[in-house]
Amino acid sequence: MSQHPSTPTTPAGSLLRARVAGGHGKVTNIELFFDLVFVYAITQLSHTLLHQLNLSGAFQVLLLFLAVWWVWVFTGWITNWLDPERLAVRVMLLALTFAGLLLSTSLPQAFSEHGLLFAGAYVSMQVGRTLFMLWAMGRDAPAANRRNIIRIAVWLSTAGVLWLFGGTQEGEARFASWAAALAIEYLGPAAYFFVPGLGRSSTSEWDVEGGHMAERCSLFVIIALGESVVVTGSTFAETMRQADSVFAFATAFLACVAMWWIYFDLAAERGSHSIRHDADPGRVARLGYTYLHLLIVAGIVVSAVGDELSLSHPHARGDVASVAVLVGGPALYLLGNALFKMTVNHTSFPLSHLVGLGLLVFLVAPAFLLSVMWLAALTTAVLMVVAVWETVSLKAVRRMLVEGAED
Repeated sequence: MSQHPSTPTTPAGSLLRARVAGGHGKVTNIELFFDLVFVYAITQLSHTLLHQLNLSGAFQVLLLFLAVWWVWVFTGWITNWLDPERLAVRVMLLALTFAGLLLSTSLPQAFSEHGLLFAGAYVSMQVGRTLFMLWAMGRDAPAANRRNIIRIAVWLSTAGVLWLFGGTQEGEARFASWAAALAIEYLGPAAYFFVPGLGRSSTSEWDVEGGHMAERCSLFVIIALGESVVVTGSTFAETMRQADSVFAFATAFLACVAMWWIYFDLAAERGSHSIRHDADPGRVARLGYTYLHLLIVAGIVVSAVGDELSLSHPHARGDVASVAVLVGGPALYLLGNALFKMTVNHTSFPLSHLVGLGLLVFLVAPAFLLSVMWLAALTTAVLMVVAVWETVSLKAVRRMLVEGAED
């Protein structure tokens, strides 16, 4: 889409956000209300993975997670452009909230009896929201803006056919159809939504208000961490009579704290500052926030499953499934954070994160000789090392951010 207007006003009756160049758009209450549905969705995904902790279940939950993230982040892009304080936009978001609730309830049985419900809710959100955006822009919108939305609608509608078709199939046919649909949607931004006859867009035309996009994605990280806290607390309440449950509970809590620290101590604010001052915020939003944040959130979701395992079966010997969860969750989280920080800060791979990933790889071999509880304790220690290392090594950066905020 076109560049930001230079004044905080929009044409009378416009549904687009009023913007000032370099400003920070407000995240509204209706957006937060919409996000509540995804607290439930994340919970559904983690519980589904816990009860299907095998290769087939992991692939199915991965596909569903990618779909949940994609429908949320695309809505984040739309509310970056539209003004949620306008009545029509609020009604649209409430409709999406209802569809999102249907989608969330269908997640555990998406590959069984609720496949068509999941696909129908997903497609209605993706395509319906995009068509609403096309209408909301109005006839006076620049031609380049309208072409962008038309391109997006073409890509999502094409994928939508496969989503709905997959919902009518069973087993491997459903998975294959949905995987193809998801591949189309994920390739869209990478291919700049190229459509024959309409050409392709460019990130410089996507008109991103960087501060708003950064805050929205940060809030989704909070959603995922909040779900992890809920899982930890509810599982501890059921097992607190066991002597080792207090140790496992403290380990899970410290892991959650370390994850919060790694992202929110500096990364979130640095990312927001970077995208707000970048010459091409659309590029940063596409890679850093649309693609790379899914690794961060996935790491939290998988780690939450590991926390529940360590609380409910602390003395179980590590097997392939439990080791994959307990080591893979923190590894995904560190990898996602490292790539995100590289992208938004234009730096090399953070050494603290590289060491942390190396330590997690080193733990894989002895992991099968350890109990689940002690393996969880060691992976938590790795996360804490990374958090402390980065905090100490980036003192000067924090000082500059504080001084910049005061100015």
